[in-house]
Amino acid sequence: MKSYLAKPLEVERKWFVVDVEGKVLGRAASQIAAILRGKHKPTFTPHVDTGDFVIVINADKIVLTGKKLDQKMLRHHSHYPGGLKEVPYRVALAKKPEFIFEEAVRRMLPTGPLGRQTLKKMIVYRGPEHKNEAQNPEVLVLKY
Repeated sequence: MKSYLAKPLEVERKWFVVDVEGKVLGRAASQIAAILRGKHKPTFTPHVDTGDFVIVINADKIVLTGKKLDQKMLRHHSHYPGGLKEVPYRVALAKKPEFIFEEAVRRMLPTGPLGRQTLKKMIVYRGPEHKNEAQNPEVLVLKY
C-alpha cells in the first residue's frame, strides 16, 4: 500500500465566508487556521498547501472571554533597548480588529514559507460587507 502525497497543482480549492460576530477569538481562529491548512480534507499533506480560501466578516464584533480585553496586551518591540510597546486588547480591537484576528490565526500556523503562503489565503473585513462575491464563497458555520 502506498501513501498519498498531494501535489500543489492537483489541489482543489474552495472559498468560504465566515461570520465571526459573537464568536470567541481563539476558538474561531483555531478552526479557520485548520481550514487554511487543509486539515479538514482527506488529501491533507503537511508539507503542501492544501487548504482553502477564507473570507472573515464582522471582525470588529469578535469576543474575548474573561478579563482579556483589559489584561491581555498586544505587544511588539522596536529591537532597541526599552522599545517594548504594549496596547490593551480593548484599544487594539477598537482601532484595528482585522490585525487582531490575523495575528491570532498567524500564530496558529506553522512558521516559515508555508505558513506565510497559507496566511495569504485569508481575507479579513471589519464589517458585514465583503468584495469577494465573484468567487461564489460558501457560508461556513463554525462549531463553537
